[in-house]
Amino acid sequence: MLVGCSSSGSRTGAPEAVRTSDQALSLRQVPAPSHSPTPPPVARSRAAELDIPSIGVVDLRVVPYEGTTDDRAGTRIQDRGMAASPYGERGGVGPGEIGNYLVTGHRISAGGPLQDLPAVDVGDRVVVTAGGSAYEYRIVETRVTSFRSARSLAEQRAAVPGEPGEKPTRAMITLSTCATPEDNAAGNYWRDAQGNPEHRIDKIGVLAAVRPAPGTP
Repeated sequence: MLVGCSSSGSRTGAPEAVRTSDQALSLRQVPAPSHSPTPPPVARSRAAELDIPSIGVVDLRVVPYEGTTDDRAGTRIQDRGMAASPYGERGGVGPGEIGNYLVTGHRISAGGPLQDLPAVDVGDRVVVTAGGSAYEYRIVETRVTSFRSARSLAEQRAAVPGEPGEKPTRAMITLSTCATPEDNAAGNYWRDAQGNPEHRIDKIGVLAAVRPAPGTP
């Protein structure tokens, strides 16, 4: 679902409609969470719920699994209409943890839970609820990833999105869905073994607040 991307999220061949905005927020513009004390880490194997208010996503179940983005195991989860979150050596971290919390979901199949993800804009809120805490991220950037570029995939999956090898200092999130309509419109019908098109649209967020989940004593 992706094509070669630079660290800024766009390369020659990337769908024009999803190129990175020049209005991307600097990470320094999103203050680090001021909550105290820090909530305990959420077990990476525990499911979470995802809300994206700007596009009407409410309580989307996020199922974690050991693996990497859009592999066979993750695709099976997405095919059931849920979002998938890989963790472990080839995946990301859990909600609220330092590093890259990776979440993938379908756009045009299995009910299309992330059908409107491309419309999410810089500054929009994303809330992940898990383990009694609500983790609020703010979107800072849009990226395009290519399944046909090892470098592009490494940038998507890096602990600091877009910067493979860089040590993370903040909790971040990557929300990812396919660019199937854009690829098809461009006459690009390439598919991988899982049926994924070449490009994916990724929304990158930075943790901005942590608070008790609604209903938590």
